[in-house]
Amino acid sequence: MRRSFTLFSIVVHGLVIGSLLGAQTLAVGALPTPRRALMFDNVQLVKLGDIDLPAPSQASAHHESSSSAVAMNAAPTVAPNAVTPETGRENDGPTGAVVDSVEHGAGSSLETVIGQGAPPAPPPPAAPHPVATTPIRLHSGMTPPAKQVDAAPVYPAIAQSARIEGMVILEAVIDAQGRVESARILRSIPLLDQAALDAVRQWRFSAARLNGDAVPVVMTVTVNFTLHER
Repeated sequence: MRRSFTLFSIVVHGLVIGSLLGAQTLAVGALPTPRRALMFDNVQLVKLGDIDLPAPSQASAHHESSSSAVAMNAAPTVAPNAVTPETGRENDGPTGAVVDSVEHGAGSSLETVIGQGAPPAPPPPAAPHPVATTPIRLHSGMTPPAKQVDAAPVYPAIAQSARIEGMVILEAVIDAQGRVESARILRSIPLLDQAALDAVRQWRFSAARLNGDAVPVVMTVTVNFTLHER
């Protein structure tokens, strides 16, 4: 039953579709107007004209003239008719001199140098290092003085009798030749001070140096007094 119903449905649909197609085929009426082919109508020709170039400015004319003057040594583009002998002055300018112009700042004149010109003056020699004349204290970077001549102090008899010994500290000023200009007591032992001063004034040193120059310095020195047991 179900199978027969399906066949019946197919037949009915086929008849409906066939009738529609037949009606379309047998229908009589005006046919549609076909589209017109693409055509170029009312074509107009355009006339092309030349555009006049502006006149060259004065700067361009000056540049062209300078370019032509500079190009005098360039290789020729046209073969010459004859070969002339060399004169040795082919590289000279039109006047046989090389002219260099140097223009300075505003308000200054134009300096013109013809030919090679004089060579520049050599730079001035460097100023020598100022040599210190006032005694300075020893510091890093200096070459300290070294004792070259020693003089032992004379032990005072009164200090020996009192059995006094110890270290006297002095501040000495040594000049640029290594001589002791002056000395003063920093740490005193009253019975030994004068003997220490007399000894230090006889000492001689090598010169202290700063940047290779001999300079006077202030330095601290010591004198020891020791009793020897007999």
